Amino acid sequence: MRHYFTPDQVRDAERPLLEALPPGVLMRRAAYGLATVVARELVGRTGGVVGRRVSILVGSGDNGGDGLWAGAILRTRGVAVSAVLLKPDRTHPEGLAAFRRAGGKVVDAPDNPDLVIDAIVGISGTGPLRPDAAAIVSALDAPIVSADIPSGVDPTTGGVDGPAVRAAVTVTFGARKPVHVLAVPHCGRVELVEIGLTLPDPYIRAFEPADVGALWPIPTAEDDKYSQGVVGIAAGSKRYPGAALLCTGAAVAATSGMVRYVGSAEAEVVSHYPEVIVSADPSSAGRVQAWVVGPGFDTGERSREWLSDILASDLPVVVDADALTVLASEPELVRSRSAPTLLTPHAGEFERLTGRVPGADKVSAVRDLASSWGVTVLLKGRATVVGDPDGRVLVNDAGGSAASTAGSGDVLSGVLGALLATGLDASVAAACGARAHSLAAATAAHGSRGEFAAPISAGPLLSALPEAIRILRSVTV
Repeated sequence: MRHYFTPDQVRDAERPLLEALPPGVLMRRAAYGLATVVARELVGRTGGVVGRRVSILVGSGDNGGDGLWAGAILRTRGVAVSAVLLKPDRTHPEGLAAFRRAGGKVVDAPDNPDLVIDAIVGISGTGPLRPDAAAIVSALDAPIVSADIPSGVDPTTGGVDGPAVRAAVTVTFGARKPVHVLAVPHCGRVELVEIGLTLPDPYIRAFEPADVGALWPIPTAEDDKYSQGVVGIAAGSKRYPGAALLCTGAAVAATSGMVRYVGSAEAEVVSHYPEVIVSADPSSAGRVQAWVVGPGFDTGERSREWLSDILASDLPVVVDADALTVLASEPELVRSRSAPTLLTPHAGEFERLTGRVPGADKVSAVRDLASSWGVTVLLKGRATVVGDPDGRVLVNDAGGSAASTAGSGDVLSGVLGALLATGLDASVAAACGARAHSLAAATAAHGSRGEFAAPISAGPLLSALPEAIRILRSVTV
C-alpha cells in the first residue's frame, strides 16, 4: 500500500531533522536523489550522461535550492548544466553559489536541452504558473523532471487552475504527496527519494496491485456457492436493458458464488448468463448477501419502492446511477442504515446528492459526504476517490481513460456488489473493484499486442475482467 502525506505533515516531519542536522544536509540529500534520477533519465533517453545538456528552471526558496544543488552534482558528472533564475533576487544563495562553483551557467532561457528540471515551486506553492514561467514551460520541447511536485499543480488536491507543468518524471522527497496520485497526468512517473523522515498516519492511501491481488476473494477447497457470496442485482429497464446485462455479467465474472437478478430484462439476462437466477422483485429473490441497485433503472414509483425495500434490509448495498437520483431527494433512506452502503456517483450525481460539484478538492468533498451520510462513497474519475464514514480515503488512478465509455459504470457496480457479497469491507471492496475495473479497461484497450491501444466499449471491458483479476493475483510484493 502506498501512503500520501500533506505538505503540512511533511514539514512537521522535516522539522526535527532540520534542527538536528547541520544546515543544508537535508537539501543536499534531496538534491543527490534528484540528480541520480536525472542522470538515469539521461542514460535511458540519450544513451549517456557526459556532454548532455540539462536546463534548470529555478524558482525562489528551497525547491529552487534543490534544483541548483542537483545541477552542481550533475556538473561533476560531465553534464552541461544551465539555470534560468525566475526570481533572481530570491534565489537560494547557497544553492546558487554551489551551482556556480561547479561550473553551471546562469542563462536567460533554456538552450535546446536534452532534459529540463522543474524546480520552480515546491510544496508551499499554490496556484498556476506565473506568466514568465508559463511562457518558458510552454516553449519547451524536452522532457521535464519535476522536483517534488509539478509546478502549478496543487500539492494537496491535485487541482490545476491554469498553466502547469506536465512532467515525464516527478522526484519527490521524503514522502509521496496527494498530488502524486490525484494528478498523475501532470506528475508522470513518481520516484521517491528517502531523506530520513518519521511520518504520521497518512492523509490518503492507495492500494498497489499486489494488495488487490491478495485481497481478491478466491474459492477455497471448502467453499460452496453460498459461502462465496450471493449478490442481488436490481438493474435495467425497457429503455436500458444493456445496463442489466453489463452489471449482471460483471458480478458473474468478479466472483464465483451466485448472482440473482430482478428487473425488466429477465429474458436478456438469462439468454446471456444462464447461470443467473431471476426473480420478480427483491422480496422474492431469496438468499442474498449484498445488493446492487440502480444501473439502467428509471426514477418511477416501482424503482423508488424497490430502492426503499432494499435499503430497509440489513445487507450491504451498492447504490448507483438512477438510484442515486432517487436518493438525492430521499437521503433519509441511507442515513439511518447500520449496514454498509456504498454510493458510486460521478461528478454530476455527486452534485445532485450534495448540491455542489466535488471541485478540485475531491478528497475533502468525498470525506464530507461519507461522514455526514454515514456511507462509503466512491467518486468516479481518472483518480477514483473512495471515502468511508471514519474519514479514511483510498485513491485509485485509472492509468488512462480507457474506461471512460458508456456502460463502464454498470460494469463497475456489478464488480462492487459481488465483492461486498463476499464480506469485504465496503471501502476495501470499492478500492479493489476500481483497480480491477481500470486494469480490465487497459487490458481490453491494449489487447494481445500490448504496445498499441484501441478505443473500447463496455463489452470488451467486461470480457477482460477475468484476465485483469488473474494479473492482479499474479503480482507479488
